[in-house]
Amino acid sequence: MFLEIRHLQSLAAIRDSGGVAPAAERLHLTPSALSHQIKALEERCGGALFVRKSRPLVFTPLGRHFLALAARVLPEVERAEREGRRLAAGAAGRLYIAIDCHSCIDWLLPSMDAYRERWPEVELDLSLSHSFDPLPALLDGSVDLVFTSDPEDHPRLRFFRLFRYESVLITANNHPLAGRKSVQPADLRDETVITYPVGEERLDLYRAFLNPARVRPAARRTAELTSVIVQLVASGRGVAALPNWAVSKYLDAGYVSGCRLGRKGVWATLHAGCRREDAAAPYVQDFITQARAISAQTLAGIRPAAR
Repeated sequence: MFLEIRHLQSLAAIRDSGGVAPAAERLHLTPSALSHQIKALEERCGGALFVRKSRPLVFTPLGRHFLALAARVLPEVERAEREGRRLAAGAAGRLYIAIDCHSCIDWLLPSMDAYRERWPEVELDLSLSHSFDPLPALLDGSVDLVFTSDPEDHPRLRFFRLFRYESVLITANNHPLAGRKSVQPADLRDETVITYPVGEERLDLYRAFLNPARVRPAARRTAELTSVIVQLVASGRGVAALPNWAVSKYLDAGYVSGCRLGRKGVWATLHAGCRREDAAAPYVQDFITQARAISAQTLAGIRPAAR
């Protein structure tokens, strides 16, 4: 490809300054160098770009064609250069966020609102299409930040701890386990457990509570939304283990009953994950900092996580 950005810039400068000599001065070139550049383009295209020695300068149809192209392309190039400088300085970028099935957007949306005021040039969006398995989307570039309780040891990813939370067993108010302070794995042997639609290895109830005791519940059914799981539990269709901060409003309203998994409870950590090359970007770090602060202000029962 022969045509370059400099050719379009040169033609625009000749048009704006009215001739080759003043355009060369504007472009910090010698008139001879600019003339050779234009002549080479004319030879490549097979025609003159403007009428020599015309006053005022008259462009040929070929010259007007390239000037129209310059009007479209040069502003985009300048905009891309400005954006590149802001990106290099850490002041702009893209931050597409995904949350997995253990997460709740009640605290994430206020974090996003506050963030937009601080970083107006960052393209911010929340994707719900990668719930339950967000890490592949992080690796392929579909999203830039993932909130998950299941960090993966991967050389291209880095995870930051946000907070610790306890998984709470919820039951219908008339369930035999309702009113208990805690339950043991054997108490769930005859129960239907309602979970998110993910593998057992990603569920704290199985991973940290049932499997170590080699206890299998009678059945398992799944639902994608926390609110639907709570409704199913309230109607006596089963029991569920959910993050304390995700069900606190239902417990406070008396919609369901809750108790601990074991005497000490089952605790997990929510993480923010990003690609390793983006981890130090100021606009990424600031969102993580705000997420920690706002979740601490708005969520009940969570604990700070060691960083």
